Amino acid sequence: MSETNTIQGGDGNGLYPPLEPFSAQSLPVSPVHRLYVEQSGNATGFPVLFLHGGPGSQTRPEHRCYFDPSFYHVVLFDQRGCGRSNPFGSTQQNTTWHLVEDMETIRCKLGVDKWLLFGGSWGSTLALAYAMTHPERVAGMILRGVFLASRAELEWYLNGLRSFIPAAWQRLTTGVGNDIVQRYHSEVYHADSAVAIAAARRWVEYENSVMAIGGPVAPGAAALPGTGVDERALLARARVQLHYLAAGCFLREGELMQAASAVTAPTIIVQGRTDMVCPPVTAYELSARLPAARLRIIEQAGHAASGRRLAHALRIATDDMREEVARA
Repeated sequence: MSETNTIQGGDGNGLYPPLEPFSAQSLPVSPVHRLYVEQSGNATGFPVLFLHGGPGSQTRPEHRCYFDPSFYHVVLFDQRGCGRSNPFGSTQQNTTWHLVEDMETIRCKLGVDKWLLFGGSWGSTLALAYAMTHPERVAGMILRGVFLASRAELEWYLNGLRSFIPAAWQRLTTGVGNDIVQRYHSEVYHADSAVAIAAARRWVEYENSVMAIGGPVAPGAAALPGTGVDERALLARARVQLHYLAAGCFLREGELMQAASAVTAPTIIVQGRTDMVCPPVTAYELSARLPAARLRIIEQAGHAASGRRLAHALRIATDDMREEVARA
């Protein structure tokens, strides 16, 4: 049974102060991949694993600040091909299920029995995939901007948003054909680097325009500038993301929603009311399937976890979860 609350959210982000890691390492997880893994907070505290979004994004210093450093042992890692993990931008041996087992490798390496999972957007997908595979290792979950990798969600992102950002959508789709994802997936791997980078730029510009809907910056202004862009990082991000989307994120249609009823760990879902990337309907439907879920709808909040109202709500969620995971 789910419980739904509507929350106005705070005026400031209310996060914990900046925190430096007490450990950072490059962890080999396959013959190909080494993951950047860092630890901060209380080394003997309750472990929490932060799962970044994307696919293709990375962890950042502010991600440590959602958690009470006196209580939580905070673990962050960059997923395969992302951030400070190597090889950068690689999609070889890089699937959802590889990432799930990477999480298990990290857990065993750190000697963790159970941990709290904290994941937003694509991170919520990974949290659910891990929880259905290793339920005995999950003490609780905090999910934000839920994404289940369904065809309906992708259709919304690629075509449903046309009514809100018509110019950005036109730039994305002109001359592309009906299968937008497959076309861009092909182009970002084009032998001509100029073609590949141009495709990556258009793909990421569209994502930025979606993120800017309803925000203080007009959608057009969120597009990448013509110069000064790290083209290597741009191409890596687009390649990893399109690699996953072209494969349906390596999930069967409806797989995570169907498995949700067996995930009994206490869960808080924090969802922005005006999230255009991952609309609230998915979070609402998931909360009805998870036996121990509480859904918190945050008014005047979108998708970005860095938005002050959503950030504040996420920090409150980690505080609220302390007693529950301690009991677990």
